[in-house]
Amino acid sequence: MERRKIKVVVIGGVAAGPKTAARLRRLNPEAEITIVEKGKVLSYAGCGMPYYVSGDVAESKNLMDTPAGVIRDSLFFLNVKGISVLDRTLAEKIDRKAKTVSVVHLETGESKILPYDKLVLATGGSPIELPIPGKDLNHVFRMWQPEDALSMREFIHQEKPKKAVIIGGGLIGIEMTEALAKQGLQVRVLEMLPLILPGLLDEEIAANLSRYLRLKGVDVRCGTRVTRIEGDDQGNARKVITEKGEVNADMVLIAVGVRPNSRLAKEAGLEIGSIGDIRVNEYLQTNDPDIYAGGDCVRNIHLLTGKPVFAPMGSTANKQGRVIANNIMGYGEKFKGILSTAVVKVFDYNVGKSGLTETQAREAGFEVVTTLVPSSDIPHYYPTKKPLLLKLIADRKTRKLLGMQGVGPGEVVKRIDVLATAMTLGATIDDLPALDLGYAPPYSTAIDIAAHAANVLRNKIDGIAPFLTPREVKEMADRGEDFLLLDVRSPEEYKEKRIEDPRLKLVPLGMLRRRIAEIPRDKNIVTLCKAGLRAYEAQTILAGAGFKDVRVMDGGIEGWPYEVKSDKT
Repeated sequence: MERRKIKVVVIGGVAAGPKTAARLRRLNPEAEITIVEKGKVLSYAGCGMPYYVSGDVAESKNLMDTPAGVIRDSLFFLNVKGISVLDRTLAEKIDRKAKTVSVVHLETGESKILPYDKLVLATGGSPIELPIPGKDLNHVFRMWQPEDALSMREFIHQEKPKKAVIIGGGLIGIEMTEALAKQGLQVRVLEMLPLILPGLLDEEIAANLSRYLRLKGVDVRCGTRVTRIEGDDQGNARKVITEKGEVNADMVLIAVGVRPNSRLAKEAGLEIGSIGDIRVNEYLQTNDPDIYAGGDCVRNIHLLTGKPVFAPMGSTANKQGRVIANNIMGYGEKFKGILSTAVVKVFDYNVGKSGLTETQAREAGFEVVTTLVPSSDIPHYYPTKKPLLLKLIADRKTRKLLGMQGVGPGEVVKRIDVLATAMTLGATIDDLPALDLGYAPPYSTAIDIAAHAANVLRNKIDGIAPFLTPREVKEMADRGEDFLLLDVRSPEEYKEKRIEDPRLKLVPLGMLRRRIAEIPRDKNIVTLCKAGLRAYEAQTILAGAGFKDVRVMDGGIEGWPYEVKSDKT
């Protein structure tokens, strides 16, 4: 290991920057390392802020301290890590020829010139500002800095607001939905696009989550564009005006996405991408080999498409910080890319995604095949079982795994992590069922639901079982096609939840062989059940009896994202 007295300046003190500095110090005790951070707080857990607002995290300092309870301030970095920190300091200019950074202290106005041998840009991103009137009214919040979480929680405790409107149904918006609801607020989510968590979930999974949020008392409105926020004579936000009407509010959170902070890099003549990201190579170097960049200010390469993707995540930023430090020390480590993996807790539901959505996979040119698999996360007989719904996506030609999404109170994240690992290693749908996963009734079914989903895809691709997606069945119905929708569940299940359609006929699977004469042979037949297995068995019974066109509705009634009828009161 080469140890040399080099000067490294790191601009940005939240995730990628401190990780770079800490790793570099461990690799090189002689390096002179300086972090420049314009904020007051260093290395804070930004992803934990919604849980501070909700009350799950009792004190704000818990987001800023070490597991041993020591606040990660400038003294901590100096005394423990030997790293100099210039907080409340703005980096104003990079002189690449002189290899210096001009900085100014935001409170004293004192200016400094910092020389560097290697420079690291970890400037992060900033919330996208909606170009609408009223965005600067009182009680209109963002959720970006610790001060945002502190001011929001203080406002809630002091002013006791009753109604909150969240503009944006992405990760931050959905996390804050639970946080505000836990504080007793009536929450309404307004999302401009047709689905919540757009870009992360496909229709079936997003619809399942939206239904659950509504059951929890959250008013979710997709396809709703906000035009302005109106206030009272005190300058406090009171209404959110949309193209579909107005919504009363005591507080508003704007959470419509993030864009990279690249002004400093652009002014220094570094290459900038189409969305304002700092362009880097596989070693996280900019076009200046002595300047590295990582975290939310850069785009990454998607492992499955090889194309740039902007997916700001604290996990990625920390991984990149380590890679940058290694490369400054000459290890030549490549940052290979990401799968855009994301998970989120929503009340008692777990939601996750890794890889490509079906929409993204089709846009990338893959020959897409998908399956929906509702199940319990562990055996049905074990008392702690919980339901979940998985969607698995693969390429028909190569059989490669392309993506997975999951939703439900069951253990979703375990399956997402297994799939992320498998996809990183280039696995196919044939590899997944062969994985030697841990099995015991408290943890999993004998064939895990993720492996079962892969087996369903194998049946589809190999022509063993003919399936239709719920969307395809809905399109057939909307076109007025004459087919039989054969529900093979029990009468009790039918009363609890069913598709209301005149083409539907209920014949429980156990009675199908005796009542097979009731099934018309001159119609196309689509079988359905709760999750898919009984419908598949019904298809084999009918095919064996000579019926010519019988297909299974993928995912059953649990995977149906559209309206259902229930006799339950």
